[in-house]
Amino acid sequence: MKSFNEQVYDIVAKIPAGRVVTFGQIARMIGRPRMARFVGFASNNKNSWHLPWHRVVFKDGRLIPGYEEQQYRDLRAEGVVFRRDKTVNLEKSQWDPDRDGVPMDIRDMPIVF
Repeated sequence: MKSFNEQVYDIVAKIPAGRVVTFGQIARMIGRPRMARFVGFASNNKNSWHLPWHRVVFKDGRLIPGYEEQQYRDLRAEGVVFRRDKTVNLEKSQWDPDRDGVPMDIRDMPIVF
């Protein structure tokens, strides 16, 4: 059985470019719906720096405090739709694996320099 953090990383690694998920959505996807805060704690692990954490937002589309500008630039570059107040328009940009499919795990992609 994988650890909580490993389960979180498996999902984050599959979020496609141009889409976002919420901390709570990840928690629900791994069967732990009341553990959204712990999904956030998992993002602070130095072993997960290579994952696309910029694609994870709060349930109301707000960006991560302290990283808002970088996250905003990265998501805009991927085509994520924002509202005027710089929150993500979840109706247009939220990833739904059942609807959108599950792309290849980013950790399986070759590293190109």
